[in-house]
Amino acid sequence: MEKAKRPIGVFDSGVGGISTLAALARELPSEDFLYFGDTLHAPYGTKTTEQVLQCVKAVVDHLLEQDIKALVIACNTASGAAAAPLRSVLSIPVIAMEPALKPAEESWKGGHILVMATPLTLRQPKFQGLMERFGAHAVPLPCPGLMELVEQEDDAGAAHYLSELFRQWDLNQVDAVVLGCTHYVFLKPLIRSMLPSRILITDGNAGTARQLRHVLAEHALLQEKPLGSVHFDTSGDRKLWLPVMERLYQKGLSIF
Repeated sequence: MEKAKRPIGVFDSGVGGISTLAALARELPSEDFLYFGDTLHAPYGTKTTEQVLQCVKAVVDHLLEQDIKALVIACNTASGAAAAPLRSVLSIPVIAMEPALKPAEESWKGGHILVMATPLTLRQPKFQGLMERFGAHAVPLPCPGLMELVEQEDDAGAAHYLSELFRQWDLNQVDAVVLGCTHYVFLKPLIRSMLPSRILITDGNAGTARQLRHVLAEHALLQEKPLGSVHFDTSGDRKLWLPVMERLYQKGLSIF
């Protein structure tokens, strides 16, 4: 098959990366996307780096068998753990994510910048490097268990979790909240309703979509057909997870 006509592989530990997938499909509506959620091994955020690398290798091997032309790691935790190793061995472009700390820092007005992420993301060298460059006023905020509430579509549980999380802070002293996990992006409307309107909320999805367009154009891999397609797959129970993925994808398209 002609290289440009091949699909783009997108993966996450579960369903959070579907928020990224929605942004990719909006930015590149002519492309075909294969999304893989590694729900059997989720969450990644509480695993060791070595465990995450093992999971990622199995997922990427599966996507490579589908003859993908590019790979998007739609997961901040997996990006920090696996982007560099994957780029060192793959011949296709690899697009990774990072918490959108730079635009949050640019909005600083004297208060805190809260960076919500999984415990592993916050421990990784990739995030530490980001903090050195753009984290002068950032406060890492580990959120163990929040990803699982998104996976379970537990809106009430997520609302309670976030209420307890933000209760610890004087929101008058907060300038921005960074959503450092793709799962959390599905909670953006809920988080928005809990915070003063002046507080900026950032995530990396739009930037990742723009980067993918740039890299595909650079490698002459952009599709030119009118409308592409999206297909879902999972390492877990397909009967359980594929309907969840479809629902969240439609939610992502309509909300973000």
